[in-house]
Amino acid sequence: MQSLFVSTRKGLFTLEKTKLGFEVMGHHFHGEPVTQVLTDPRDGAWYAALRLGHFGLKMRKSTDRGASWNEIASPAFPEKPKTGEWADDTTPWNAEMVWSLACAGSRAGELWAGTMPAAMFRSRDGGASWQLSESLWFDERRLGWFGGGNDHPGLHSIAVDPRDHRHVTIAISCGGVWTTHDDGAIWQLIGEGMHAPFMPEAQVHNPNTQDAHSLALCAGSPDVMWVQHHAGCYRSTDAGEHFTRLPAPTAADFGFPIVCDTANPLRAWVVPARADTFRYATDGAMHVARTDDGGKTWDVFRDGLPQTHAYDLVYRHGLALANDNTTLAMGSTTGGLWISEDAGESWVALDARLPPIAAVSWG
Repeated sequence: MQSLFVSTRKGLFTLEKTKLGFEVMGHHFHGEPVTQVLTDPRDGAWYAALRLGHFGLKMRKSTDRGASWNEIASPAFPEKPKTGEWADDTTPWNAEMVWSLACAGSRAGELWAGTMPAAMFRSRDGGASWQLSESLWFDERRLGWFGGGNDHPGLHSIAVDPRDHRHVTIAISCGGVWTTHDDGAIWQLIGEGMHAPFMPEAQVHNPNTQDAHSLALCAGSPDVMWVQHHAGCYRSTDAGEHFTRLPAPTAADFGFPIVCDTANPLRAWVVPARADTFRYATDGAMHVARTDDGGKTWDVFRDGLPQTHAYDLVYRHGLALANDNTTLAMGSTTGGLWISEDAGESWVALDARLPPIAAVSWG
């Protein structure tokens, strides 16, 4: 069984499965907000991104499973031009947080990082240095992006094609779905078929204005991608070029996370919630929905989850599937953490009162 990493407002918690169930084995960066963690399976290194407010974005790396951590470079933008077409760019040229991390290339230490404001950075030396993907940042269509629940757009999802690591697909809130087939040299805006009802009529179907909350790729069938949108769930069978709207999992089809089975292209999970100003579990009762037929129908599971006065929200990185395609972890904004070992059909709460959870991941 993989280790579970829980990124919270007050540090990183690591959990292991014991005879008594999942238990907290480590607490790192006490009191400091952690936004993302990546474990590199190629060399076992751990990477953590911290959002320290006044002190800025910081990155840490461990090569001894958390026994010690070293500060590494953080993604940083070049100085904003004072003249020319980018001088009036209203987006700040300052990395506020790392919102996504992924392995890149074929060698250990090759990494992608997605930031807020929305940009892609690449490291080829285990985080010792980062290079901005200029082809994306200097695309004039970026000026049409905007923040969803945040002041600025953010790049939150990175999906690397296991057949070809040069093919990478990303999702931006709010900036739609983009892809590269040449390791970031050129980026293409894709994602036809999504619908943004919050936009003016002329922009409703514009791929560049879509608020894709989360994007997941099926590793066993990489042309199959899933998106939890601000307004509904979508599925693609042509590597994100086109998406089809799926029936709502419940009375509400708003939510943030979507994860999919790595082998079965028909199975995925979402966590429905009340939209916009509410942003908590529908009817104050937590539930998880799973489809086993490509989104045609959904089963809703509640066993083990709070069903009264549950005002939890699960962020876009708050649901994670282990590599056995059966065990799931789910963490909420109120510090609830649940584990399912039967593909989401029943859940067990961790006996701990954790800080608000930004992300959960297996590694």
